[in-house]
Amino acid sequence: MKVLLCQINPIVGDIEGNTKKIIEIIKSHRDAKILIFPELSICGYPPKDLLFQKDFIDAIDKAIDQIAKEVEDSYVIVGSPTKSHHVSKLFNSAIIFYRGKIEKMIHKTLLPSYDVFDENRYFTPSPTREVVTIEGINFGISICEDIWNINNDENAMYDINVLDELFQKGAKVFINLSASPYHYTKLETQRLKVLKEAATKYGIPVIYVNQVGGNDELIFDGNSVVLSSKGRLIAKAKEFEEDILEIELEKIDNMPEVDIHEDISWIKKALVLGIRDYFEKTGITKKAVVGLSGGIDSSVVCCLATEALGRENVLGVAMPSRYSSEHSLKDAQKLASNLGIEFRVYSIEEPFKSYLKMFNGSEVALQDLAEENIQARIRGNILMFISNRENRLVLTTGNKSELAVGYCTLYGDMAGGLAVISDLPKMLVYELARYINREREIIPHNVLVKPPSAELRPNQKDQDTLPPYEVLDPILVAYIEDQKSINEIVEMGYPKDLVLKVIKMVERAEYKRKQAAPGLKVTSKAFGFGRRMPIVQRWV
Repeated sequence: MKVLLCQINPIVGDIEGNTKKIIEIIKSHRDAKILIFPELSICGYPPKDLLFQKDFIDAIDKAIDQIAKEVEDSYVIVGSPTKSHHVSKLFNSAIIFYRGKIEKMIHKTLLPSYDVFDENRYFTPSPTREVVTIEGINFGISICEDIWNINNDENAMYDINVLDELFQKGAKVFINLSASPYHYTKLETQRLKVLKEAATKYGIPVIYVNQVGGNDELIFDGNSVVLSSKGRLIAKAKEFEEDILEIELEKIDNMPEVDIHEDISWIKKALVLGIRDYFEKTGITKKAVVGLSGGIDSSVVCCLATEALGRENVLGVAMPSRYSSEHSLKDAQKLASNLGIEFRVYSIEEPFKSYLKMFNGSEVALQDLAEENIQARIRGNILMFISNRENRLVLTTGNKSELAVGYCTLYGDMAGGLAVISDLPKMLVYELARYINREREIIPHNVLVKPPSAELRPNQKDQDTLPPYEVLDPILVAYIEDQKSINEIVEMGYPKDLVLKVIKMVERAEYKRKQAAPGLKVTSKAFGFGRRMPIVQRWV
């Protein structure tokens, strides 16, 4: 029995386009007995409050009818919202089509409402679990979260164990439709672990089909997989690309094991995909502008943008001031030359003088925070001027470490349409830069070895204000991503006064992050709608 894992990149809300893509695959693979598409693939995931719009649901209903008409002797399993018995909520469903009609609908039982998920807002859980028989084989079909709750102990996230019920009802193969967002190391440390445990616990194969593509902050990695009844990974679709993975159901347990190893290259692929899809799917523009300071962050962002959009669509802009070092301008220029992108220089000295005259009464600088920030804001205004005049999207260049502790300027370096590396801690930015340079020097060597500096006052270094990033980043990861307590972080070997200082900086900067551009998520806990902290609070 030929089974196809159809790993597609849907666009949220493009019901017509997504449906056309699904139908084209169905038509070109009539010889397959089962075709499986990801969770909510008709409307794209996550559709968010589009699900509250009646016209949106009506369009999905029409799409379901269109797909049904194109299905002949294959069983086609497609993820889609469907109407439920509940007045205000829908089902998150797997629709099984066969010979021009809907053969069966399986609804999602477990609705996650943590991190970036908010499914209880839109869906109602399935009241029942049942197997689907295809060609005499009982398939236990589940949707994303349903497969993650495989334990019945105190660590279980939900009271219902979907796989238990499906297995008890005779399931011989598990199929899971998913839209599982990416974060670094998730596949190896979490997702494969869960899928292997499901296969070995019940002794049956697992077929897992995941969405791919970037939707707003979220990036979906694909990596659809098939595991044998002994939990061996025997087939994997491409990462960060659309793919169709073909398997013979009867051969699963006899196929050789596939080796997989995730490394820093996956972060690069994820961010490139996130940028490309953000531009293509929003349709705002094809062109980007990046402020090039000669520092590590802007250099990495520019490299990623060039790969995602093409060198002809990226503009690098240096905006030196009286405090900018000569090597920073040269480093920015060399980077642009190495990438083959357009490069411009606009000095901010004259507008900076105007501010000094207005507020200081002369061009003599007091070198306080207001003067530092106005330089960043002048630069932000220049980039936004270029954005408006030339229809270019500004890519912000701040990293997660800076955003966490507020080492960034509202309406300055935070101004832009997409925050490319806002979920990368500083040390990970350096690691990514070294990977970019693995074959040849693209980012000038000087950028990787000089001390980080905002260059907003004489001889300024980031370490004048912040702990060294080698110290700061592990504290931030422990607090934000691992959600450790103050005492737990202290037990890791950090002084309590330093830990308290860092955490207070994080909480005080919440009002800034609420106004930041959308940031691409590549860690287990990103700033954005997956971390909902109050601005007004006195906990820390």
